[in-house]
Amino acid sequence: MKTAVVTGGASGIGRAIAQRLGADGYHVATIDLNPSDAEFAYTADVTDPAAVADALTEVRTKLGPVTVLVNAAGLDGFKRFATMGFAEWQRVIDVNLNGVFHCVQAVLPDMVEAGWGRIVNISSSSAQSGQQFMTHYVAAKSAVNGFTKALALELGPAGITVNAVPPGFIDTPMLRKAADADLIGGTIEYHVGKTPVRRVGQPEDIAAACAFLVSEEAGYITGQILGVNGGRNT
Repeated sequence: MKTAVVTGGASGIGRAIAQRLGADGYHVATIDLNPSDAEFAYTADVTDPAAVADALTEVRTKLGPVTVLVNAAGLDGFKRFATMGFAEWQRVIDVNLNGVFHCVQAVLPDMVEAGWGRIVNISSSSAQSGQQFMTHYVAAKSAVNGFTKALALELGPAGITVNAVPPGFIDTPMLRKAADADLIGGTIEYHVGKTPVRRVGQPEDIAAACAFLVSEEAGYITGQILGVNGGRNT
């Protein structure tokens, strides 16, 4: 049985991914700043490489080498660029981009040794369309897409695939909080009306895409950006 680690697995998209992979038969561990109801849940900040390494040491001890990694930990932010402080910029970059760096580097030796691995990075459809007042977030998620393409070229010969899933309009606590603060440019219902499939996405929609990308059947798919957005971005 393969061991999968899902960052940001305590809620929202990360939680749905962890649950789906568990249902598909993987050993699953989550890493999140917040407590998780997963059986194997570790509290760590993905921006802290030492904390990530410690969590993964425990995962390996209990579940074995990690050959599946889904980077779903994320932090949003809404601020006019003209008034954004560098610390605000840096924190969003640290979580959304540097956290991916730390986690991939930490699990990579397991995958190289196994000659098999799956990495899926959760980016954002905002990297395709842009989003006002989120320059730091969009910059970070755009970088994740580029990182994915470059790393796929490096790791393909080692039997490791690297892909990204940029979610579209997904019903998560993060979205609801932003909607309540009137930060998404209209109501949720308004955006549903602008979505070709005429519904808000669910975390399980993203989990389904991840489940495929980490499977054996997806071994010939790497370096791809698979949008799951109901047709909002094509």
